Amino acid sequence: MEDLTARLIGRWSFKGHRILITGCAGFIGSWLAEALVEGGGEVTCVDNLSTGSRRNLSRIEGRIELIVDDASKAPPGRYSIVIHGAANPAPDYYMSKPVEAMLPDSVGLLHVLRIARESRSRVLFMSSSEIYGDPEVIPTPESYWGRVNPVGPRSPYDEAKRFGEALCMAFHSEYGVDVRIARIFNTYGPRLEPYSPYARVVTRFLVQAIRGEPITVHSDGSQTRSFTYVSDTVRALLTLITCTGCSGVYNVGSDREVSIKDLAEMVKKITGSKSPITYLPPRPEDPRRRRPDISRIRALGWEPMVELEEGLKLTYRWLIEVGRG
Repeated sequence: MEDLTARLIGRWSFKGHRILITGCAGFIGSWLAEALVEGGGEVTCVDNLSTGSRRNLSRIEGRIELIVDDASKAPPGRYSIVIHGAANPAPDYYMSKPVEAMLPDSVGLLHVLRIARESRSRVLFMSSSEIYGDPEVIPTPESYWGRVNPVGPRSPYDEAKRFGEALCMAFHSEYGVDVRIARIFNTYGPRLEPYSPYARVVTRFLVQAIRGEPITVHSDGSQTRSFTYVSDTVRALLTLITCTGCSGVYNVGSDREVSIKDLAEMVKKITGSKSPITYLPPRPEDPRRRRPDISRIRALGWEPMVELEEGLKLTYRWLIEVGRG
C-alpha cells in the first residue's frame, strides 16, 4: 500500500490545482490527500481530528495546509477542486453521538458547497452505500432509491448522507455546480485503526485473530458485504475527480459479495489463528446484503484490482508492522 501514491503520479497530475479536502486526516481521506499532493496539487486540508489522526498525514506533513476544525469552518478561496469527506461512519460512534454524526454532511457540506459555488469548483462528495439501507435489489444500481428507516438507530449516518446527496444535486440543478457523488462500499486497508471510534470489521477481525481472541460476529454471519481495498477506492475517487462531463452518482466498490462468517474464516486462514468464531446479538437494522452494480464507473475505465485475500494479507502485514496487533 505504501507505493500507492507512487503508482498514481504517472497517471494523474494535479499541477496548477488548488484543492480543498475535508476529512483529510481520516482513513480514505488521508490516502486521497496524499495522492493529490504527490500529483502536484496545492492542498488545503480541514479535519477536526475527532476520528482522524495527524499520523495519517505524516508522509505529507509540511506539504499541505492543515486546518484543525470542523468542515463548517473550511476557509473560502479559489479552488478548482473541492472534496467533502468529513463524516462519522462507524455504527458504534454515530449511534452514541447521533447529533454530532449528522452535522458534517449537513451544516458542514452546505458550507463547503457554498465555497465551491463561489469559486466555480468541481465537487466530489464522498457518500456511502448506507444510503441504500437494507436493499431489496442486488446488485444495487445507482437508480435504486433505498429501503431505509429515516428515524431508526442507523439514521444519523444514513439520512445525513442522503440529505448530503440531495443538497449536492440541488446545488447542481439550481446553481450549475459540477458535482460527482461517490457511494462508497465497505473499504478496508492500512490506516483503518482497529481501536479508533470508526474501527470496522476487517481490522477488528484481524486483531482478534492475531491475539488469539474470539472473532466476534454479529448475528449468524450470513449477512454480506462487498469489501474494497483502499487503493482501489482511491483510484475510483481520482477517476471521478478528473473525468470530464460525468456529474452524477457512482457506486464505488467491489462487486464480490462475501458473508461476514466467510470473512472471519478467511481471516483465520490468513493469520494462521486458532481463534474461535463467536456470535453476538445482531446490530439493530443491520442490512442483510450489500453488493453494488458498478457498471457506471466501469464505463469510465475503473475496475477493482486487489482481490480480498491479497488485501487482507496487506492489511495483516500493516497491523503487524505498526504494532496494532
